Order: sequence, then C-alpha cells, then structure tokens
Amino acid sequence: MTSLDRARRWAPAAHGAELFSAYGVALCAAICCALPAAASTPAGADKGGAAAAARPALTVTVTTAQRSMLASTFAATGTVQAWQEASVGAEGAGWRLADVLAEVGDRVRKGQVLARFDTRVAEADLAQQRAVVLEVEASLAEAAANAQRARELQPSGMISAQQFTQALTVERTLKARLEAQRAAVNAQELRLAQGQVLAPDDGVISSRGATVGGVAAPGQELFRLIRQGRLEWRAEVPAVDLSRVRPGQRVRLSPVGADAVTGRVRMVAPTVDPATRNGLVYVELAAGVGASGLKAGQFARGEFEAGQAEGLMLPQSAVVLRDGFSWVFTVASDLKVRQVKVVTGRRDGERVEVTAGLPADARLVASGAGFLSDGDTVRVVDRAPSAAQALPAAAAPARAGASR
Repeated sequence: MTSLDRARRWAPAAHGAELFSAYGVALCAAICCALPAAASTPAGADKGGAAAAARPALTVTVTTAQRSMLASTFAATGTVQAWQEASVGAEGAGWRLADVLAEVGDRVRKGQVLARFDTRVAEADLAQQRAVVLEVEASLAEAAANAQRARELQPSGMISAQQFTQALTVERTLKARLEAQRAAVNAQELRLAQGQVLAPDDGVISSRGATVGGVAAPGQELFRLIRQGRLEWRAEVPAVDLSRVRPGQRVRLSPVGADAVTGRVRMVAPTVDPATRNGLVYVELAAGVGASGLKAGQFARGEFEAGQAEGLMLPQSAVVLRDGFSWVFTVASDLKVRQVKVVTGRRDGERVEVTAGLPADARLVASGAGFLSDGDTVRVVDRAPSAAQALPAAAAPARAGASR
C-alpha cells in the first residue's frame, strides 16, 4: 500500500473527529449558559410569589363598637279584635222583615234604623186598644156623675146606703179599668216601636243575619256591631315578660297586610294559659276600623317598649351573615383579618347591637367584610374606599397582564 492510499483511507476518520469536536464544544457552551438561567428562574418566581402573598386583598376602613342607649323592647304576637261587639237582635215575635237598611262595613250612628218589620197587624191592635180606652173613659164619666149625685143625696136620706155604695164602686171600677186599658195601649206602642231595629251605639256593622222576607224569632241576632269602631290587639305574651308590661305602655304594631300602627296597653289579663304559658295583654289601638287597612281578625306582631338600656353597637355593614350565624372581621397589627362569630340583638336604623362574642377594643372591618376570608391581608384607609378601590387586589395583576 502506498502512502497515497493510506492518506485516502484516514481522511474520513479525521473529518469525523473534527465534527465531533465541534459538536462537543457547542454542547458545553449551551450547558454553561443554561445553568445560570436555571439558577435565576426560581429566585424570580419566589420573589413574585412573595409579592403576591403580601398584596392586600381589599382596601377597608375600620371601626370599633360604641356603647349607646337604646330602647329596650320585647316582641309578641296576637290577633286584632274588636274592642267590644254589640249583638243587635229581634225583640218582637212572628214579624216579617220588610226592609234591611244596613250592610256589612257600614258606619252607623246610635239610634239609626238598621231594619224594619212589617207592623200592620201591630198597628191595628194599637188602634183597637185606643178605641177601648175611649169607651172606658165615656163609661167612667157617666159613673163619676152618678157617684157625685149619690154623694149629694146621701146626707138627705133620699137614696139608700146600698145605692150609695154601688155608685161609688162603679166609679172606682171604671177608673181601674181605664188605667189598665191605658197600660195596654202603652205596651202596644212599645211593641210597635220594636218594628224598627235601631243601632245601640256608634260603630261599624261587622256581620248581618237579617234577610228581607224572613220571620225573626225573639232574640235572633240580626246584626253585629263593632262599638265605636274601636279595635284592640290581644297579644299573647310569655309569662316571663308579663312582669314588664304596664297599663299605658306604648306598643308598636306591625299587622300583616296593613301599615304599622301604635297603641297603648289597656289591661293585662290576671291569668296565664296553662297550656301555652302565655298571658293575654289587651292593647288599645289608636287607629280604628278601616284606618291604615286594619281589620278585626288580622294577625300582627308587636313590640313593647320597656324603657332604655345600654348596648354595644356596630354598623350593620360590619356584620356578615354566613351559614346562619353572624360574623365580624377583626384587623390585627399585621393587617391580617380574623373571622369572629358574634351574637346580635336589637337594631336601631343602620346599627346593630352585639350581645356576645366581640373582643374588647377590637378594630373591625367597617364595610366590605362580605368579600373577605379568614387570614386575608387588607389595606386600611381613613375614609371609605371607592368602588374601584374596594375591588379585590387580584384584579390588578389581571389588568396588568392584559395590557402586556
């Protein structure tokens, strides 16, 4: 083999060695460049996560609970009923109703005619009784004249003692008969007056049983009247609260389907129902029938005012209702919030009383608490944040990413 042949044989091998050397140098350079980049990437990510963790979730204002005097009240339920009802019935017997002049809901005055009976038979009987009176008066006049003559003749002896006594007896008998007939006339006049059904008092007709053409029995109820149109609320108050009720005490009533009205306690029942352990409290209402849509028979809830009492008050916006419980968010020194369960009580406009669970002198989130969770970081400002500031801080990176 010549030297030329040997050179041709080793030429490809040398070329491959050169290529391998070049590839190796490039690979080493790539690895060296990649290591610093890989080392710097976690550090940047850690800084971004820390920044995200420290970013406030919400801009809030803080408040503290304040003690103030509130009206002490307790609630009860009951039914609105008539103060007093009058039953208007038929006094006569066997008369037919000719006219019915009042309907349910009518306001009537005392003595107003509500219905009329057919009284033609009674009028005829009265006329007959009056005729009998005239007849007896004529007979009595004759007997009185005879008795007077007997008195004049008796001293002279011109009539016997028997005749004298008989004349006087006839006179006295006719006098008695006249009185009886006059009494019968008066009775018939009273009976005739019963042909008109009159309202016994001012009030409102609450029911009507009178029907034209019907024959009323004695004592049958024809109308029922709410006297003077006055209503009262009969509240069922638990026995434990009855000691707090006094006559004249003010009550605010919220009837179902009507405007709120006020009233005052008229009377407290002397007994308690052994089944319910509730006592009745009679509350006289300022509004009568028809006022503010109030009607007898309505169900209503009322609040009794029992004086003034001190309470720990918060803005209602600071209290969040979750899972059936009331919560507030306290702000710690590191600006992290903590969710605390509280018990609420009375309400006064936009304020609510906290009766239990509130830490002493705690700083509380005043508004926007519904957007927070336990452990969130917040930013505290002196005034209430605007709607744009109150948005969760997570929206800011989203907008920044969208702009990029």
